[in-house]
Amino acid sequence: MNRELIVRSSSDAVDFALLKDGKLIELHKEEDNNSFSVGDIFLAKIRKPVTGLNAAFVNVGYEKDAFLHYHDLGPQLASMLKFIKQARIGKLKDFSLKDFPFEKDIDKNGSINEVIKANQSLLVQIVKEPISTKGPRISSELSIAGRFLVMVPFSDRVSVSQKIESNEEKSRLKRLVRSIKPKGFGVIIRTVAEGKKVAELDKDLQNLLDKWTAMCKTLHKAEHPSKVLVELNRASSILRDVFNDSFTGIHVDDEGLFENIKDYVHEIAPDKESIVKHYTGAAPIFEKFGIDRQIKTSFGRTASMSKGAYLIIEHTEALHVIDVNSGNRSNKAKNQEDTALEVNMLAASEIARQLRLRDMGGIIVVDFIDMTRGDHRRKLFDHLRDEMKDDRAKHKILPPSKFGLVQITRQRVRPEMNIKTTEENPNGSGKEVEAPIVLLEKINFDLEKILKKEANKNTSVTLNIHPFIAAYLTKGMPSIRQKWFLEYKKWIKIQPRDAYTYLEYRFKDKEGKTLR
Repeated sequence: MNRELIVRSSSDAVDFALLKDGKLIELHKEEDNNSFSVGDIFLAKIRKPVTGLNAAFVNVGYEKDAFLHYHDLGPQLASMLKFIKQARIGKLKDFSLKDFPFEKDIDKNGSINEVIKANQSLLVQIVKEPISTKGPRISSELSIAGRFLVMVPFSDRVSVSQKIESNEEKSRLKRLVRSIKPKGFGVIIRTVAEGKKVAELDKDLQNLLDKWTAMCKTLHKAEHPSKVLVELNRASSILRDVFNDSFTGIHVDDEGLFENIKDYVHEIAPDKESIVKHYTGAAPIFEKFGIDRQIKTSFGRTASMSKGAYLIIEHTEALHVIDVNSGNRSNKAKNQEDTALEVNMLAASEIARQLRLRDMGGIIVVDFIDMTRGDHRRKLFDHLRDEMKDDRAKHKILPPSKFGLVQITRQRVRPEMNIKTTEENPNGSGKEVEAPIVLLEKINFDLEKILKKEANKNTSVTLNIHPFIAAYLTKGMPSIRQKWFLEYKKWIKIQPRDAYTYLEYRFKDKEGKTLR
């Protein structure tokens, strides 16, 4: 199994595509204007507690107040409030918590009005980005994530990821972490810590302590609200969470970003630094690795699978519904039960991929093809669980019901990835849009303008255009491109671009600069 991370940079966003054996399994976008990413920590002010909701609305600087429920306050809220107050007035100089007097834990079934008041200062962390009309969801039980460990201030608990199955390994890791853990901090041991030595764990923990200390030093002069700790950029956070020995390549088309990622990989896995490569090819990086084409076929209402089967994916207000269809596969198996099992197994793999790719969250109901045999239903359920093991989002899968429905809940922490894959009918069905003949006239007009310019007479000209139109321009004898050559005495290179819409085109010179 080979994994590759492809990073595409533009003026206002960075796109990250995670490939598994060449197949797109995750797609992320980091926009410059996203100030409320999961993991960011803010010094905020309580706007008002609401008794009926047992929650408070908190001003973190977003247009809508963030929502903080009582159960997200954390048991050591009183200690944190005391710590923040002392740090704000400059009374506290040592932020290690080893000599800090802790307060009593708050009642886990208490009321919001008993523990916080309006206008109080509080450290909060984004646990769910703003989605639709809702503000961010926050927690005051802070956690700072590292490569192998997650550090939890104002706690003393050591816990291990449930994905580490060996009890012996769990005990070993707990023993090692307790020997290096500073007083006043809890630690969660991540899955990737399995098999690691104490020196690697200690280095990771020291980095987290340095982050905590640096954050606390800013509290004295920080305003309300202000971001006091920034989560790693999306590239580094993806690598931190999923990077392992199966990675065979990290390709980046921006030189500055390439250097940053290379430095981060050198820090977490020095022996893998050589797989980070700066992409300088003429074709766009997403097209070079076949990502644009996969995006067009993977998003939208219908998702195709191999052997003619396909999924129908619908999004309602309350949940996602996925219907599995056998397509023309039903004619190729010996009996209906074998067909159902084969298509359902293919669908389970594709559904696990689609959930990660679109970052679908909430309740997902899957209508698999009915199967009468109990062992087939168990086989399908086990296969779906195995396929979703690599999913970083918290999720739960229920066994198939009597109606053949599988229910999945998946954590949603950021808006769903939604890419429009359909285009308007270029023949103008119901709307006034350009017909292909008008598009050809525009291309001819622009080409003539470009070649009449003195500066462009000796310039190499490449036409970047949708693959369908590219095929139309180059087919036949003589083709439209050959007619251009006879008329202008210049060969026009035609470059199909998977990412372009049907009516989109650009003329470029040999350096890739747009001519018109």
